[in-house]
Amino acid sequence: MATCSRVATMGSLFDVVAIGPKDLCRLIFRVLPKLLLDLPVSLMKKFRKNKHFQPPLIEPETAVGTLPELTQAVLMDIFATLEIPDLRRAGAVCSSWRSAYTCLRDLGRYKQSQTPCLLYTSRRAGENVAFLYSLVENRTYNLTLPELPIRRRFMIGSSNGWLITVDERSKLHLVNPITSEQVALPSVISIEQVKPITNGSGIIKKCKLSCYTGQKYYNTSTICALNKLREKLYFKAFVFRDPCTGSYFVVLIHHPLFQLSFTRAGDDKWTWLPQKTGYRDCMYMDGLLYALTAYGEIDAFDLTASTVGMKVIMDEIQPYIIGFKSWYMIWTPWGDLLQVWRTFSVPEQEDEDGDAPETGRTVHQPSFCTTEVTVYKVDLKAKELVETKSLSKHILFLGHNNSLCLSADEHPQLKPNHAYFTDDRSEPTSALKTVPRDIGVLDMKNSSTKKIASPIWSNCPCPTWITPNLTKMNLAFSK
Repeated sequence: MATCSRVATMGSLFDVVAIGPKDLCRLIFRVLPKLLLDLPVSLMKKFRKNKHFQPPLIEPETAVGTLPELTQAVLMDIFATLEIPDLRRAGAVCSSWRSAYTCLRDLGRYKQSQTPCLLYTSRRAGENVAFLYSLVENRTYNLTLPELPIRRRFMIGSSNGWLITVDERSKLHLVNPITSEQVALPSVISIEQVKPITNGSGIIKKCKLSCYTGQKYYNTSTICALNKLREKLYFKAFVFRDPCTGSYFVVLIHHPLFQLSFTRAGDDKWTWLPQKTGYRDCMYMDGLLYALTAYGEIDAFDLTASTVGMKVIMDEIQPYIIGFKSWYMIWTPWGDLLQVWRTFSVPEQEDEDGDAPETGRTVHQPSFCTTEVTVYKVDLKAKELVETKSLSKHILFLGHNNSLCLSADEHPQLKPNHAYFTDDRSEPTSALKTVPRDIGVLDMKNSSTKKIASPIWSNCPCPTWITPNLTKMNLAFSK
């Protein structure tokens, strides 16, 4: 293998960042010491023979040209421990490194647990530009995403490296912002409660959104334009990969009343799950979809079955509390199932003179703030919740993303026993365009919150956590 001595830029995906010799040396020397114990004996001997191999003392420009020659297998072992921005940099250095990067990407063998990044848009950028804020590096990357413009879409979910977006005609697309892959999902009019209204030429101009569930029919409906339908219909969405089949599912929590619908790869429509309402979060584990309601109930569905039934895993814990709460369900690295309840408050607003508003005065555009995150372990045998006071060396990520619990040992740049959160309120997006988004990090020991970064993002679409993923789907959904 030829020694790499040429430095290149990363290309259009991270086109604001180029890799220079100093960056390259920092990249290699940061991960190489951790891997020395696992390297082949022959390579270890090469390092021992090279008495001048002292990474901290070598000038970067010299080091790039004098690194020991590494086989592709060793390069892949090194690259597999990198965060994806670093991995992209390494793959742009030279042809041999590019080859190792491409092989690693195509095989899906990078084993580093990726740190979620904050994906957002900004009014000052182009319509197709998004930003990826790295918590590891405290820096932002530019992403140029495929049409339709990301600034005009809603982002209603993020899981397994994919965004679930809704365009101005309420069409759903999956977008991988790292690979720029985009997949169209089945039409919105195939959702059970949505019926198209066409003009004389058969073109859909409006839709009728009916208000009924599997248990009750409400004799009401709403007629709305396609660009308004997305505000009334969608709440949250998820992409799940079935490891047994390699196929994908997309699950929607939608209105009326937070119901479930799903589609499989290859389907041309959405399949309604009419058994219940009130769902707030979903996860996929061991071939089953688990769904959590605002009552604390957990239901399970086998989406691979020809007729999907429902099994109650956890009964109702509490009556539904009307108020400022969000509910999440997370499978932990140590094997426990958690319910996480997030509480909001609306701080008193000050008038123009700095005084609190008078009693009875209408407060416009309330700014919601997360004030508490309560964690419960789910005891499935006893059918009860046990409050957990501390997550010790673990971290939560909450929002429209798939709910995550990560190890602080694997993510030392993050704060243990903290919850990183983004806004995921259920109000129509149009009502939130001028309201500051609830984004920050909460210390679960004392419930104090801090900003993640300066709020340079636009309110719409709402910023969301995404875990970078280089794996391509290669399985299209029917339009």
